[in-house]
Amino acid sequence: MTVTYTARVANARFGGFYKLLLLWRGSIYKLLYKELLAFFIMYLALSITYRFFLNEEQRLYFEKVAIYCNNYANLIPVSFVLGFYVTLVVSRWWNQYLSIPFPDRVMCAISGTVHGSDEKGRLYRRTLMRYCSLSGLLILRSVSTAVFKRFPTIDHVVEAGFMTRLERKKFENLQSSYNKYWVPCVWFCNLAAQGRSEGRIRDDHSFKMLMEELNTFRGNCSMLFHHDWISVPLVYTQVVTIAVYSFFLTCLIGRQFLDPLRGYPGHELDLYIPVFTLLQFFFYAGWLKVGEQLINPFGEDDDDFETNFLIDRNFQVSMLAVDEMYSDVPPMEKDRYWNHSDPRPPYTAATLFQKHLPSFQGSTFNMAIPKEDMQFQPLSDIEEMNEDTLTHTLPLFSRFPPGIGPSPLSSSAGLSTLFAAPGSRLTLLSHSTSSFSSSSVFQFPETVQDPPNNLVDPTAPGLNVQEWPLEKLFSIGSQNSLFHPPKTMDGCGNVQSVMPEEAEDAASLVAT
Repeated sequence: MTVTYTARVANARFGGFYKLLLLWRGSIYKLLYKELLAFFIMYLALSITYRFFLNEEQRLYFEKVAIYCNNYANLIPVSFVLGFYVTLVVSRWWNQYLSIPFPDRVMCAISGTVHGSDEKGRLYRRTLMRYCSLSGLLILRSVSTAVFKRFPTIDHVVEAGFMTRLERKKFENLQSSYNKYWVPCVWFCNLAAQGRSEGRIRDDHSFKMLMEELNTFRGNCSMLFHHDWISVPLVYTQVVTIAVYSFFLTCLIGRQFLDPLRGYPGHELDLYIPVFTLLQFFFYAGWLKVGEQLINPFGEDDDDFETNFLIDRNFQVSMLAVDEMYSDVPPMEKDRYWNHSDPRPPYTAATLFQKHLPSFQGSTFNMAIPKEDMQFQPLSDIEEMNEDTLTHTLPLFSRFPPGIGPSPLSSSAGLSTLFAAPGSRLTLLSHSTSSFSSSSVFQFPETVQDPPNNLVDPTAPGLNVQEWPLEKLFSIGSQNSLFHPPKTMDGCGNVQSVMPEEAEDAASLVAT
């Protein structure tokens, strides 16, 4: 049932996808042609009624309704809800395929761990593998309509050879109202434990690996059951369906071609076939059909999973692997490149050009570096950056006026203080960017004494700025930085510190 076109698009070429538009099976035309035809017929019916069966007053009223519907139809968020819905459905569709139980890993584990070339050993391997196939059949029969039609009752499962009559009796005697697809997995565990006790499984590591592979298989069966049980929320499906169909019901009236003699804006042409409205319906309704087809891939649509084919393939391959291929190993012999250290498999004439292509060595393989930058530097010549050796300053602090000195914030040792006015009681926290050290302690600024009277000019009018001795305001690591703030005196004789406006901005930034 799956439509495969991978070989048709193996190579990108001119018009590569155009050929796919001519396919019918699994195409959008097959899914949508009935809805598109119904929409077009209803549109034509309204158009003919408007043109030939309405009187003047009725036509005027119809035109007002058509203009109203056309103006407000775009308020329906069709693209938004439809896009999210289809994305969710496609993701769920692929996850359901990944949940289909394949017995390949279990059959390899059984063939490698359950030993014995006698009839009983063969019976162990075939029975274990049949239990896995029976569990997969029971879960697919529960979720797929195609499989259920093939095996409508347990009698059909018995007749097909997946279950014996005694196993059916035990299966039906189990009193449980829930799905019993897991019962063969329990039989598998019990039989494997019996084989371990008899020495058919030689060590606990092999037994543990066999149980892990079975649990992986059973987990896939469980996920398949839960995907079938927990659907996409019904309200989401209803919202998307209502949005799409209400939009196009509105378009049936709003997209009608009105009489050009009326002079309505946008109705200068009078056409009979709404080409772009039909294209819009084709895209939006087709998008909805994609979600409708993929929401349950275990049906009988063209693109649904071929579950009956999977049952046939899994059963035949798994029995072949654990029975006929058990201990059937070809004799070892030297390969044709036994004496060649550089084996080179041959190319055909159609692929010879690929042999001469250079092999990929890495993104930086052809990267060029100047010779002077490839010289190693001795570690003794690399000095730790600090305020004495730093040549680059931060742009923010390079604007400070002369006298402030190099910014301590540029040191690689890290910032360990805040800007503070002399005499303040701020607590300064020392912080290092490299590691905790003895310098990372709490420090306090030194108490500032009032300036001597001889440094202030009392005769000068207004505020006189005088320089004050250097005061320590910064402690960076184990080093100190000096700040040189100016002093002023107001008219009342009080001495105050003045900090430039840019310095205040930087101080507030550092404090933050």
